[in-house]
Amino acid sequence: MSPCLQDNLKRIQDTFQDCNDLTIIPWSYGPSLEYKAFSVYFDSLIQNKKTNYMKESLQDLVTHEIGPATTITPEVIKSFFANNGVSAQSANVEDDFTNAVNSVLEGSIVIFFDQWDKALSYCAFGIQLRQVAEPITESVVQGPHMSTIEDLETNIGLIRFLLKSSRLKLQSLTAGKESRRKITYGYLDGVVNPETLSEFKRRISQIDQEEILETSYLEEWIGDSRYTPFPQVRYTERPDTAVAALLDGKIIVMVDGTPTILICPGLFFEYFSSSEDYYHNTVYSSLIRILRIGACIIALLLPSSYIALTTFHSELIPTILLLAILDTREGIPFPAFVEALLMEFFFELLREAGIRLPRPIGSAVSIVGALVIGQAAIQAKIASPVMVIVVSLTGIASFALPQYSMSIAIRVLRFPLMALAATLGGFGVMLGLLLSFLHLSNMRSLGQPYLSSAAPLDVKQFRDIFVVFPRQILLHAPRNRHLHKLKGGGRKA
Repeated sequence: MSPCLQDNLKRIQDTFQDCNDLTIIPWSYGPSLEYKAFSVYFDSLIQNKKTNYMKESLQDLVTHEIGPATTITPEVIKSFFANNGVSAQSANVEDDFTNAVNSVLEGSIVIFFDQWDKALSYCAFGIQLRQVAEPITESVVQGPHMSTIEDLETNIGLIRFLLKSSRLKLQSLTAGKESRRKITYGYLDGVVNPETLSEFKRRISQIDQEEILETSYLEEWIGDSRYTPFPQVRYTERPDTAVAALLDGKIIVMVDGTPTILICPGLFFEYFSSSEDYYHNTVYSSLIRILRIGACIIALLLPSSYIALTTFHSELIPTILLLAILDTREGIPFPAFVEALLMEFFFELLREAGIRLPRPIGSAVSIVGALVIGQAAIQAKIASPVMVIVVSLTGIASFALPQYSMSIAIRVLRFPLMALAATLGGFGVMLGLLLSFLHLSNMRSLGQPYLSSAAPLDVKQFRDIFVVFPRQILLHAPRNRHLHKLKGGGRKA
């Protein structure tokens, strides 16, 4: 930073050349207005009502309280703004030009003074953000109805509000040379696995030069396997889900500018649970959990099983049902595999169209399109009614999975299983499942086995896979062994 005001002004103008929303206000202060200064900020980032008040306050400080003969020091400036500041955050004294430029880019007003090799900056960020509201992608009937938003500080506050613990540790870093996104990760000290935390810190330290625009950008650095359809981290917009993950020994990651919270490591059986499972009666929650697992099996195996049975193993189908299927397939010019492939393609196309279209018409287009195309395909003898039912049930079953990333993996695996069923029949389906299980058994997420609690078997964690045990049992037998030791062998967490 130069003590010459004109040098600093020229550097600012050169740095922000062709930035039309940049505002530079030169002004004078003192009894005879002999002292010069200028303020610099982005109109598009700050609250305009703060700029004039800031200038008047500083002029009043210099003229009446300090005096024209007194040298302005960082201590005086910081003391004044700490007691009479115009911002919710305290002022900062910048002694490096790069830091001053970054402050302007982050929504601060920076003041340069003549004959002073430092600058004063204070936060005046004024971008309008949405308020905390109900989650869009994770709506629940019972439980908290608040969601994270695009403001990182608000999201951290929501986590702190729900988890009032001194052992909740939050650490931040900045990633990206251009975007300079602030990333905050948190964990519960004494609960998280130290080896997992050490490995996570090693991996996330490698992204300091990467442009991170959304939380999902971090998945490739955190995950162990890049070329796999199965997700290795979880995403949520619910603070209560993030807090439950922290209590279970997980690590959460938040990125400024996005409402999504990343939870790692993500293990296979965790993708079939929802936060609402623990807000309902044990019997009902267990029934819903079993229903989701059944939906996963249907979404993965129903088309391939139908192709294998009708093409290779028709003797396994009851005679009356077989005759009904043959009657509906009369006149169909395609084999079962091509028929299923066409209908799956149409269904996936409608699904994507419903997502990309505006919300008021997206659902209508997807529902009407499915009815029209299904009926037209039956009348045109392109697909049989049974195949339309199979594809529809498969799609509905994939919607029942609480984690969208896992439903994508199921959708991807469905097509190779269909191809194996069309070529090798039931043996091909079993071969595909065997290869999938081998792949899952070999996968790890932040060093932990992907099928943890089932392989290797952990009886304490296994109780929360297929059924939801009563809360008294779950709370007195923590799923995380580090928490179990910390609480002295199973006291209520």
